[in-house]
Amino acid sequence: MLESLQHLLEQTFLSSAGVRLLLLSLLLLVVVFFLQWLFSRLIRRSDLPGELRRKWLVQSRNGLLLLGLLGLFMLWGEELRTLALSVVALAVALVVATKELILCLTGSLLKSAARSFDIGDRIQIKDFRGDVIDQNLLTTTLLEVGPGKLTHQRTGRTLVVPNAIFVAEPVVNESYTQEFVLHVFTLPFMRDDRWREAKQLLLEAAQQHSAPYLEEARRHMQRLASRRGLEMPSVEPRVSLQFPDAEEIHLIIRVPARASQKSYIEQAILQQAFAKEDFTGSAS
Repeated sequence: MLESLQHLLEQTFLSSAGVRLLLLSLLLLVVVFFLQWLFSRLIRRSDLPGELRRKWLVQSRNGLLLLGLLGLFMLWGEELRTLALSVVALAVALVVATKELILCLTGSLLKSAARSFDIGDRIQIKDFRGDVIDQNLLTTTLLEVGPGKLTHQRTGRTLVVPNAIFVAEPVVNESYTQEFVLHVFTLPFMRDDRWREAKQLLLEAAQQHSAPYLEEARRHMQRLASRRGLEMPSVEPRVSLQFPDAEEIHLIIRVPARASQKSYIEQAILQQAFAKEDFTGSAS
């Protein structure tokens, strides 16, 4: 079988038709690389915001890559079909050997079809959490946010996640509502602490810090709900109670915030509420 395969390859690539296909393939690759260089140059020189410019750079690169692969497939389709008859056994071994690579390609198609996230979104999958800064057919690159799931500061590290993970694991998109989000954080108190005073001060601080953009956030949520056919969520700051056990009370603070300022708003509210009191001990 290997001898016949070798004979077929020699016949394909050394014939005049094979030389023509090689030249056309080389020309196609040159055109794709030139277009990629041209688009990158135009996008980098444009006046688009940094986030949108990075998004267009990634999308243009991936689109031209798919275009090049499609062109090569169209050029070599007949030869590949003929060649496939002789490499069935090798194909089975290749699939087994490249299982992870195939899963990465499948995961890339899955997240693209589901539109799970986009460049600039903050996502969490398994123990990986960060802002999406790049994605291609095999991997997704995150700018790590952490440590843990409750903080919103970038660590300065990047995470390169294989797309195979998107086949079997759910994705949490923290930027689904885009420009504005409803940020939620929790404060634990004991039953004997002055949690009622803390609840009132936290609510006042949340209202004060969200007041400058509250109407803008309300209009944004209304547009988003109308566009996606959802019920508009309330954007008013609120503090809810939760009772995890008989001795504890948790205050759940929910406040509208700009997607890029969740950590800032949370810290501003906490610093204002706890500037003079820690609310420990029984109320007088």
